[in-house]
Amino acid sequence: MPIHFSEQELAKRRARLNAALAAAQLEGALLFRQETLYYLTGYDTFGFCFFQCLALGPDDQLALLTRAPDLRQARHTSMIEDIRIWTDDAGASPAVQLRDLLDTLGWRGRRLGIELDSYGLTARNWDRLRQALTGFCQLSDISETTSRLRMVKSPAEMLYVTRAAALADDALDQAIDATAAGVNEGEILARMQAAVFRGGGDYPGNEFIIGSGADALLCRHKSGREVLDVNDQLTLEFAGVYRHYHACLMRTLVIGECSSQQLDMHQACVEAMGACLEVLQPGRVMGDVFDAHARVMDAAGMAAHRLNACGYSLGATFTPTWMDYPMFFHDNPEPVVPGMVLFLHMILMNSEQELAMTLGQSVRVTEHGPTPLSRHGLELIRR
Repeated sequence: MPIHFSEQELAKRRARLNAALAAAQLEGALLFRQETLYYLTGYDTFGFCFFQCLALGPDDQLALLTRAPDLRQARHTSMIEDIRIWTDDAGASPAVQLRDLLDTLGWRGRRLGIELDSYGLTARNWDRLRQALTGFCQLSDISETTSRLRMVKSPAEMLYVTRAAALADDALDQAIDATAAGVNEGEILARMQAAVFRGGGDYPGNEFIIGSGADALLCRHKSGREVLDVNDQLTLEFAGVYRHYHACLMRTLVIGECSSQQLDMHQACVEAMGACLEVLQPGRVMGDVFDAHARVMDAAGMAAHRLNACGYSLGATFTPTWMDYPMFFHDNPEPVVPGMVLFLHMILMNSEQELAMTLGQSVRVTEHGPTPLSRHGLELIRR
């Protein structure tokens, strides 16, 4: 079945968004984030990298403007019935076609919300759309409105999150088993990704991160694979993914000898994780969690090696990233609420000694606090 939620569930989500729009005195929305379209309708594609917009109005009025290659994609994976196509040619103007579509819907003169924080709405397309809609309607940014709706997971969503977490555990099992001196990183990566695919999972929102030696200090994917040395370090940041829902893990594995500095770094990560979990309670805010992380790291003498954020929300996300709203950073006022799925990462990168240590896990927030989603513990992994 290409649509992974019941129509009743999808309808409830759209009703919540319409209620939020009405509370903001808005009469509809122009939705560009692929995550939002998937959340509200089931629509599943990577064609959002081109111009694509879902118009949502009161009384559950829906109309999708997209390219021809996504016509059948939308019919097959969503419950959207009104699908309009903008034509590829030298003079194509999807922004003008969107205005004309809205005119046929009777939306001229309305106050509309729009998702500006979207990889599917480039600066060039936004400039053209703004010109096309000047004098036609009024626009108000609702990017955080839709993000907050998606932030709290329903029981149906949690089933997919739980499956994603199991796939992440399977991937880590494969990584641990494969890691040894003389092994190519590509073999480890292949076994990890295969575990996700064999378990019915999906491609992640961004590439798995893998790096050894000096590359273990990198927090991003890069091209090129190395062979593990007799004494080495291997940083892995990856996700189990199921129906686009992500559950992440992060570890630095030590191959061969382990320095006392790395042991101290790992201990700091464990203590910082514990401090974060202690304050990750309903009623606290995201900034409190980061401050707990920073307090422990700094007290351990690791201030120069830590980052200025220690995690973020997870959900059903699409390329180019699995990172979702909101993030753990200082003074972030976003409340912690039950139903969140959050990834906490304790990351230390000592550039002077070229030593890395990371510890990351995904948790579900309940009324009683956080529940880890992984069956793996926080002990240092040595090979």
